[in-house]
Amino acid sequence: MSIEKLSGKVFLLITGASQGIGRQIAETFSTLVGDGSHVLLLARNATGLKETVDKLRTDLKVDYASVDLSIATPQELKIFFLDIIKTSFGKANPADFQLAVIIHNAGSVGDVSKSTIDMTDIDYWRKYYDLNVFSPAILNGVFLELLNEKTNVEKLVINITSLCGIQEMKTLGYYCSGKAAREMFFKVFAAENPQINVLNYSPGPVETDMLRTICREAGDLEIKTSFNEMRDKNGVLSTEQTVNHLVEVLKAKKYKSGAHVDYFDEL
Repeated sequence: MSIEKLSGKVFLLITGASQGIGRQIAETFSTLVGDGSHVLLLARNATGLKETVDKLRTDLKVDYASVDLSIATPQELKIFFLDIIKTSFGKANPADFQLAVIIHNAGSVGDVSKSTIDMTDIDYWRKYYDLNVFSPAILNGVFLELLNEKTNVEKLVINITSLCGIQEMKTLGYYCSGKAAREMFFKVFAAENPQINVLNYSPGPVETDMLRTICREAGDLEIKTSFNEMRDKNGVLSTEQTVNHLVEVLKAKKYKSGAHVDYFDEL
């Protein structure tokens, strides 16, 4: 996929779009897409979603829906995803779009106060993986089933991952394992679908609620100290910085589909 396709007629779906990186992706990408494009935003926080919508171009067709992905059953999720995507398409023919983009950004850091020995609550594990691993997998399948092989629409799948998906960090067991599982899912997906452009993008340390939670609640003193020192020394990125870099990564397209690309990697 060439970045120029983003300036055409695009169907753009973003999860976790009510704040932080997800909101910034919506703002930045909405300036790139062309006339007739559709934007669909998903997140838990309906108020935050509406605030994001208000920041986007008024000439775009923008839909949004709130859902708690951590408590819905798999069948409920599949039906919900089908309904909201079909509704957003409306009378439009998916084949009329030049590019379909899905950006899996929704997620949570989990309880960062516990060591792995203390992570024994199976219900907590299930809810965490429902939100961070299973929901993106189901949404990805539903989205691409609707854009089946009968259409010539190019497809771009972006998974917002983390350094924690490939590097262990003490008391971040939920987050590290969830990111690792999700990233591997999209690597397998890329291997199975070589015609689809897949990117696992690691945005670097970004000033978000997630980072602030680690700074405040990390159970390991070394981890807590290192994150706080990084913030104190202005070593944290803004959402705009990392999303602008994501666009540059897409422009350069030097990565192999499915690869993990970090903010600090050379283009």
